[in-house]
Amino acid sequence: MRGTMRCMDTPDPRRIGLIVVDHGSRRGASNEMLEVMAGMVADVVPYGIVEPAHMELAEPSIQTAFDRCVERGAQMVVVSPYFLLPGRHWDQDIPRLTQAAAARHPNLPFLVAAALTLVNVLYGFFVVPESLPEAKRTTQIFKNVLLK
Repeated sequence: MRGTMRCMDTPDPRRIGLIVVDHGSRRGASNEMLEVMAGMVADVVPYGIVEPAHMELAEPSIQTAFDRCVERGAQMVVVSPYFLLPGRHWDQDIPRLTQAAAARHPNLPFLVAAALTLVNVLYGFFVVPESLPEAKRTTQIFKNVLLK
């Protein structure tokens, strides 16, 4: 006999935590770029909680970002890798690290989503700004980070 599958109630989008995860670097300027990207994502998604995380080499880690989402009131956490191309990190490392982070919060639903890629960023850089309110448009997105 098959078990029954219970559908999860979708929480209010403002109570969904989104974690944008990159590889992480020993170079501070590279890590700062993820913070800029996470801010850009926060401007265009309906989720009320957006946190950056690095898979390794730097803080905040996936664990730290997951804990921050919970502290900020997340009722669900979505982890989205932010990598140039698919690979082992997308389908093995990040899901494993996310599951370990979620262990501290056993009743909180979570999932690892499809990755944000360079194509998404380029599309957003050239197309999306015109669809945003003028106050949310960023004309020199990575200027401060790239000039360091």
